[in-house]
Amino acid sequence: MIKSNIITRRKFITMTSLGTVGAYVGLGAGMAWGAMRSGGGMGGGGMGSGGTTTTIIDPPPGLPFADPVTAIKNALGVYELEAKLAQINLNGTTASLLTYNGTYPGPTIRARAGETLRIRLKNALTDNGINILGHQRNITNLHTHGLHVSPKRPADSMDVMLDNGEFFDYVYDLAYEMPGHLNLYHPHVHGNAAEQYWGGLMGALVVEDDPAIPLGGYETHVMVLKDITLNYGVPQAHASTMDYMQGKEGNLVMVNGQVNPVLNIQPGQVQRWQIVNGCNARFFKLNLEGHSLHLIGTDGGLLDWPYPVQSLLLSPGERVDLLIKASTTKKNYRFLSLAYSRSGMSSAQQVTLLTLAVSGRAVGDQLPTTINPMAARLNVNTTGLVRRSLALSMGQGRGYINGQTYIDPMNACTINSDMLGMMGDPVYEIWEVSNQSGMDHPFHQHVNAAQVLAISGGDAAYASLYTSIPAWKDTVLIPKWGKVILLVPVMDWSGMGMFHCHIMEHEDIGMMGVWNIADTMSMPM
Repeated sequence: MIKSNIITRRKFITMTSLGTVGAYVGLGAGMAWGAMRSGGGMGGGGMGSGGTTTTIIDPPPGLPFADPVTAIKNALGVYELEAKLAQINLNGTTASLLTYNGTYPGPTIRARAGETLRIRLKNALTDNGINILGHQRNITNLHTHGLHVSPKRPADSMDVMLDNGEFFDYVYDLAYEMPGHLNLYHPHVHGNAAEQYWGGLMGALVVEDDPAIPLGGYETHVMVLKDITLNYGVPQAHASTMDYMQGKEGNLVMVNGQVNPVLNIQPGQVQRWQIVNGCNARFFKLNLEGHSLHLIGTDGGLLDWPYPVQSLLLSPGERVDLLIKASTTKKNYRFLSLAYSRSGMSSAQQVTLLTLAVSGRAVGDQLPTTINPMAARLNVNTTGLVRRSLALSMGQGRGYINGQTYIDPMNACTINSDMLGMMGDPVYEIWEVSNQSGMDHPFHQHVNAAQVLAISGGDAAYASLYTSIPAWKDTVLIPKWGKVILLVPVMDWSGMGMFHCHIMEHEDIGMMGVWNIADTMSMPM
């Protein structure tokens, strides 16, 4: 076992006050992300499952919890987003980060099913440099990750490329959206996405609940989980091929830009937590000390009722909607990311994400018995359905799907689907996505979420959960050396969508393909 440094909470606080934490862990003028200590036994450092060495990251409780800023429409009913460099206070240190409207994470956009969502994106990024992949750094655009909307202009088109000073008016028809749908938004320019996302360009996008859904009375919080490493007040650069092959994980792990914030809750109170994994490559295995997590929603929307789980794996790009019923015992409880190794390495980390402080007068909140009665697992006869095989692999500094690496749409791995359904019924396809590498890959497809039929390999609890509940998934973990079988609907929207690994660096080095959806019903005879 590699010997770890031991930093007590008291010593961490003292070092922070002296401004010496960054130097202690070799970050120059950067910051340490928490008190690191090594102990023994599961969840306490030392050797975890499978002989993995676990490092405990347990910073002291920080400032009071704060939700992300909420975006405000202008007088014309348009959300205005400006991508720009801004000075942000992270855990007491000022950092120059990429932001939307000067906030980190970006402001939460809220919309309603059935409406038209309008966003004007202005590019104020001034870095004209070329990154190590050969792409100009300040070209950007916008992807509404998870929205069931058109992949054509002026909606979720990936061919929009904005240079400094340019803007684009995005218009999204939410006619087919589901209420109670948690999403995110971020840049999606091939070759630039990882650096811009790492630097701070992302935020949550919430499609509000139907008023009939029994969740309106619960205190609700949006939690964007994000990590970063700072070098002298700026995001650590993507400086090598290995940064892209591994995917960058930061040494500062935050909830809404805060290190271990303190969230107050009354004994017996039920709160709703809407959680987005906004990291480039970090996986979270969520757990709340002394409590169950009640899963009520996944990538594609709300479930039929709450599903209690003790821990929940969340890969980059995945989202979960949870209810938390506080214990009647008044004390602090840690909201943790338990140790998990996404690459089979011999080391993993347990991170304290948030402190839940149970205090005050007890209340008698009850968990609902029903959430979304319309949610159901599909019962589709798969005989005769179109079947697709997609193999994810890596090598020689590139990512591949079916042996093809994405450079432009003309030479990428391509799926051509036809919308042949009658009377609005979807067409279904079977996608078998296999992982031919020793690293987990979160697989994300645009336009249409899917249901998971089978998962082989990887985390057993993850596989059992998502193959049994009525969850819709646009991002699903493909385990190392394993595979996932998806039931994919083709419906409502035609155009060029994408599918790719949502470890952002893997997307940039080519683990991405093109999904061409043809509206055959509207084509000339």
